[in-house]
Amino acid sequence: MNPERRPGARVLVVDDEAEIRRTVERILVGHAFTVRTAATGAAALSAEPTFHPDVLLLDLGLPDINGFEVIRQIRERTSVPIVVLSVRGAERDKVRALELGADDYLTKPFGVEELLARVRVALRHAARPAHGTEAIFRTGDLAIDVERRLVTVADAAVALTPTEYSLLTALAEHPGRVLTDLALLRRVWGPEYGSESHYLHVYMARLRKKLEPDPGRPRYLQTEPGVGYRLVEAETAGYP
Repeated sequence: MNPERRPGARVLVVDDEAEIRRTVERILVGHAFTVRTAATGAAALSAEPTFHPDVLLLDLGLPDINGFEVIRQIRERTSVPIVVLSVRGAERDKVRALELGADDYLTKPFGVEELLARVRVALRHAARPAHGTEAIFRTGDLAIDVERRLVTVADAAVALTPTEYSLLTALAEHPGRVLTDLALLRRVWGPEYGSESHYLHVYMARLRKKLEPDPGRPRYLQTEPGVGYRLVEAETAGYP
């Protein structure tokens, strides 16, 4: 059974807004997830060791321990996927959360299908072996054959420079996840890089020109403003 479809997968929902907790719980329970909720960071940290969630949905703006500290403490003891719940415009907060170890984030307000898609992606990430990119990664018409170093769109080979290929495969190692500018710069260009975000802008534009049906409205290579980039998985296409 696919990990994202297994019944009873456990989700811990942490948010200080009661209405959001109730809404998210209702949605997830209606799709066969087992849900526990917490209104504070302390309650989340207390619930995690006994509930053993498969996914943690975490608001950053908690009334006691802030969400960043919750991420830090959770990451010290478990690799459970963490999807941050964030208000629009808090780009620096999103970057910090990702660098502390969060796997993804949802911007409030979010739709039902978007929520379910992100939870299912997180479950699949947790079940995926840690060795990296699959031999052949596919999303829509885009395919990356890692063993042959071959990239195709609609079965037509696309010629990429070594740097373009390195950037694409860096994203493909974590499909569906946001990778920060800093993480991509260090992964593709080297550990001494960190402030050269313009490199990413140039190379992402080049990749989109070669891979996207409409580079101005990217389907695969999506920007998370002020944060970084993600390579979209098939079921999350349309949820930038």
